Amino acid sequence: QVQLVESGGGLVQPGGSLRLSCAASGFTFSIYAMSWYRQAPGKERELVARISSASGITYYGDSVKGRFTISRVNAKNTVYLQMNSLKPEDTAVYYCRAFRTLVSGGSDDYWGQGIQVTVSS
Repeated sequence: QVQLVESGGGLVQPGGSLRLSCAASGFTFSIYAMSWYRQAPGKERELVARISSASGITYYGDSVKGRFTISRVNAKNTVYLQMNSLKPEDTAVYYCRAFRTLVSGGSDDYWGQGIQVTVSS
């Protein structure tokens, strides 16, 4: 059974930091690209950061560049999102995603249940 379980969310003051974790199970974690998305009330879900499976190449959305860092530890089947210098506009539900493209042309696509991050004084 595939599971992606996010943790580490909560309430933080502007300028503060949080580290989200996503623990994966039920699939071969190391061969999947891992991503963090977020969705604020009334807005579309947006890509926050992505890390590739093999080379560890990262990508960040413009709104979080220089403040957030994505990383993964394949031995622990876990991906992290370190969030620094948090702003109220970072408030959203954050989702973990595992994705890979299959040789057949299809894909495997798994999502976590999401975790709330609230940045407020």
